[in-house]
Amino acid sequence: MVGFWDAFKRWRLAQKGLSSGKKRRVYDVEERISSLLGNALWIHWLLSAVFVICFTLLVVNQEPSSTLAGQEAKSACASIALSLTALMMIRMNHRDLLRKNGVLLLLLGGVLLHVVLVRLISYWVDLNGMQVQYKLLLIPFALAPMVHSVLLGRRAGTFSAVFVSMAGTLLVPSDEVIVYLITSLACGIAVVMLTSRVRKRVQLLRAGIYAGALALLFTILFGKVLHLDRMPQTTQMMSDGTMFVVAFSVGFITALIVSGLLPLLEGAFSLTTNISWLELADLNHPLLKQMQLNAPGTFHHSLVVASLAESAAEAIGANAALCRASAYFHDVGKLKKPEYFIENQSEGMENPHDLLTPTMSALVIIAHVKDGVDMALKHKLNHRIIDAILEHHGDSMVFYFYRKAQEQKALEQDKVGRGLENVEDLPQIDDKNFRYPGPRPRSKETGILSLADAIESASRSLKKPNPIKIRGLVDDIVKSRWIDGQLDDCTLTLRDLTRVKESFAATLRSMMHSRISYNKSEEGSDRKSSGGKSAADTALGRQILSPATSATASDVSPS
Repeated sequence: MVGFWDAFKRWRLAQKGLSSGKKRRVYDVEERISSLLGNALWIHWLLSAVFVICFTLLVVNQEPSSTLAGQEAKSACASIALSLTALMMIRMNHRDLLRKNGVLLLLLGGVLLHVVLVRLISYWVDLNGMQVQYKLLLIPFALAPMVHSVLLGRRAGTFSAVFVSMAGTLLVPSDEVIVYLITSLACGIAVVMLTSRVRKRVQLLRAGIYAGALALLFTILFGKVLHLDRMPQTTQMMSDGTMFVVAFSVGFITALIVSGLLPLLEGAFSLTTNISWLELADLNHPLLKQMQLNAPGTFHHSLVVASLAESAAEAIGANAALCRASAYFHDVGKLKKPEYFIENQSEGMENPHDLLTPTMSALVIIAHVKDGVDMALKHKLNHRIIDAILEHHGDSMVFYFYRKAQEQKALEQDKVGRGLENVEDLPQIDDKNFRYPGPRPRSKETGILSLADAIESASRSLKKPNPIKIRGLVDDIVKSRWIDGQLDDCTLTLRDLTRVKESFAATLRSMMHSRISYNKSEEGSDRKSSGGKSAADTALGRQILSPATSATASDVSPS
């Protein structure tokens, strides 16, 4: 009913010419936090209890060949102790995983599924009377570590590799415990190292094949395959060959399944991998193509900001792919009114801000944040990119128009002092009208993006840039943002900021390096001195020199 009444009021205003009749989409910042299982404490404890119970049931009811077969009391004690230890490790060393119950469900559910597969494979091998070596070769050692490493990070993947290795020792035969433990740990840790910063799906397949190779290697080292102490027979060679194929196939199929499951898991648990960030950063995205056509200056600015932010993120170990994707879209709201932004104003073009008051100009500039959120919601962009659009200006002030408003007020006060105007006619300057709505950056990535955006914009005003000027500009902007409190809510440390500043300065130096300019007199002398050269060399010299000459001429010519 409330929505209908709001729509009716908008329609009435539109009929009177007081409104466009359109409503800007609103981004609920807390919506994604309350999605799925939320962060309620009782759900957290419920998930933990279910995990302990399920793991205990898996260990207690074992096959006769298992380590603790027929010892239900010992099995129960061992499983409860191991599961509680795992939960304590998460609480002490992985507190970031406890912020969302959905992430906790993914972590605990992943290791439980891995243990279930170990149990099922052991049962299936015994049921079919297969050789005991197949218990080691058919187990997908890479499954849980690969999923958690790609989705949750290296630390979560390492935890997963350690836990499933310890848990599996309770399920395999006693004479295979050492082989299983070492093989599982080696495969799990190797997969974590290979997939912690995966950018292409083919890297997952490569990691799976390496895991299969490691599993095969350790079974050979422990004498389970290729008995080198005796001459191999034909049947033995065929059996060993089959085991070779099985080991590599299991690793490859595991990686293939994980690659297919990733999009589903990302959508279900509101997570995004580097693979998805790079796919999202495709310059053929409709919004980016529209920006290339209608706001080329903003598009170029976004490309430079992306390079700055990505390099800085790599320097401190933040998510570089997220920084690049966010930088591409952070100013997409400028597409609503591209001509009001200086980077899109061509030479000789009338500045539309000359016809507006400073307060109105500031409102137009500030509106690009809300417009960007509206367009991002329309195109269903990732919520982390929407956060970047909201936060990249924080609650900073549009200083140019704020100073312009103060200057106009000073002129009006002078007129009042001379009796030319009344005091009531003095314009009132409210700081809130010149500040972005916020919020301030709340992650390392949006903090880096905020700094990169400000530094790129300011660097265009540098005349004859050199390393000293560039470093001074970077230091001044980072210092001003720090003093203004724009970095208070993100997790950037002083050490991080030092590395970020060094990265910004290095990237800007490579982009703004000075070029040698050639005067016409120098070009003429070069042509005279090249008389002994071939015509092709002279033509090539003209092609190289002509762009520099034309650029120099335009620099000194009057506008």
